[in-house]
Amino acid sequence: MAASTDASERWYLALLGFAEHFRTSSPAKIRLCVHCLQAVFQFKPPPTIEARTHLQLGSVLYRQTKNSELAQTNLEKAISLFEDVKFEAASILSEFYCQQNLVDSAKPVLRKAIQISQQTPYWHCRLLFQLALLLMERKLSEVHPLLTLCGTIVEKWQGNPIQKESLRVFFLVLQVTHYLDAGQVTVMHSMQAGYLEKAQKYTDKALMQLEKLKMLDNSPILSTFQVILLEHIIMCRLVTGHKATALQEISQLCQLCQQSPRLFTNHAAQLHTLLGLYCISVNCMDNAEAQFTAALQMTTHQELWTFIVTNLASVYIREGNRHQELYSLLERINPDHNFPVSSHCLRAAAFYIRGLLSFFQGRYNEAKRFLRETLKMSNAEDLNRLTACSLVLLGHIFFVLGNHRESNNMVVPAMQLASKIPDMSVQLWSSALLKDSDFSRVQVDILPSWWHRRRGYRRFIFWYG
Repeated sequence: MAASTDASERWYLALLGFAEHFRTSSPAKIRLCVHCLQAVFQFKPPPTIEARTHLQLGSVLYRQTKNSELAQTNLEKAISLFEDVKFEAASILSEFYCQQNLVDSAKPVLRKAIQISQQTPYWHCRLLFQLALLLMERKLSEVHPLLTLCGTIVEKWQGNPIQKESLRVFFLVLQVTHYLDAGQVTVMHSMQAGYLEKAQKYTDKALMQLEKLKMLDNSPILSTFQVILLEHIIMCRLVTGHKATALQEISQLCQLCQQSPRLFTNHAAQLHTLLGLYCISVNCMDNAEAQFTAALQMTTHQELWTFIVTNLASVYIREGNRHQELYSLLERINPDHNFPVSSHCLRAAAFYIRGLLSFFQGRYNEAKRFLRETLKMSNAEDLNRLTACSLVLLGHIFFVLGNHRESNNMVVPAMQLASKIPDMSVQLWSSALLKDSDFSRVQVDILPSWWHRRRGYRRFIFWYG
């Protein structure tokens, strides 16, 4: 019996070695890796090896194949079989459920694992972090106390230094994400609300910690965090006017995604979107259109799709000769009827886009109606970027109509908000209006065509979301 057990363990180690060899080959031979792991069960291994093999199989199938059903089956078996692998299996299974848009299935898996992991600080903290990340989507009020508890546990834990540093980075990433998501479930909200300098500070710190940790253990999850943080920081850079830095970070993001086919697939649409936003910031509208069009072909995520369409519509408005395409887009993001997503911020932005179009077409009363609707929504949700943008555009309308006092009443608070964010585009736009107000009082007859001809103005209108 003992000899038989030793033999099966030797077979297990041999099969495990072959599986790892095939998994790490270049290119990877995942089918052969899976065959080797499945062959382990033919030897009827003890529960600990059986559970560990189900975990390894489930992980490989989830991360390297499209066989989601078999991945789920193996991960669920790993959780039910042996205590030592329960926590890791629960972590991966919840991640799997989230990828399948089954968040409500992921939460009970995590909660159950959290209940039984209190004697294992590393996994207890890590599972708490994952649950906090999920709660950010719907129950923001529960996130802060949960993160506070996690932070306290991490600092008091005297365990493996590498694991502790890993937890610290995870905690820092969650803090940044929670800060960016405060008030709405999109990064866009924090940018509209004017939290950019603090967001940049936390994000830069988290990126430095991730780089240090990757020197010790280049785990795929670290690269995923790095990609998410870079996406956030690039959008902050564009708003604050640091375009060269944003472009360098977009290049860094491309290089990072190219290291992993899964990362590149999952973030290709975001990459094209960021390039489109950069092109808008430097007034390259043809290139912006090409990037947004490519991004639309790569995403099925409704909020990202709506964000891209909103910005593409702004490009068509500025080009001035794409009427058919523009009206087709506007029908799909009509804020008054069947708006495609529940996002308050994106709906307010859709009203702004309609106000912008009416402004360019000289329909000033209609433009004011749309912009006042934007202001009503943005004020209710502290969307300071949209508030500033709407105020300065209203100010511009009054400026064109010759009502300089009312124009200043709009432009001055817009500039104050833009300085707080800080938003360089709105500050420039506001400054131009205030600077030229005296000039326009003298030459009122040229006002109706002034904003059409002024080339620099076209750079002041920017991206929304």
